[in-house]
Amino acid sequence: MRVFIDANILVSVLNKEYPLFTFSSRLLSLADDKRFDLVTSPVCLAIAFYFAEKKSGTKSAKNKIDILLRHIGISSLGEAEVKLASKNKKANDFEDAMQYYSAVHSKCKCIVTEDVGDYFYSDLEVLASEDFLNKYALAK
Repeated sequence: MRVFIDANILVSVLNKEYPLFTFSSRLLSLADDKRFDLVTSPVCLAIAFYFAEKKSGTKSAKNKIDILLRHIGISSLGEAEVKLASKNKKANDFEDAMQYYSAVHSKCKCIVTEDVGDYFYSDLEVLASEDFLNKYALAK
């Protein structure tokens, strides 16, 4: 199952933000599980880097991103996704719309985010990290 990981999940892991870290870190550990293919977009990585750099400094943030990139893939986010996002009248948040179309074009089956309501227009399943873990990772 191809799974799109939103920026807020990455930020919580890189900055060890509790209580979300408990679930988001378990989610990212699924990168080693053959049932899942975790991906995120370049914009999500930039957002995660920004917040990690604010908390830990540039060198540490770069190291954290390097480690992260050894385990998850990068979805496409180019002209097509940006144009679709700008034309989506239902999407209130342009950045979220770009993430959505990046997930769609990367053939993801779901988006994992802590801002589930931001993707109310999604045709993809949208789950919080705890809900994803309960539904897919813990189900055998």
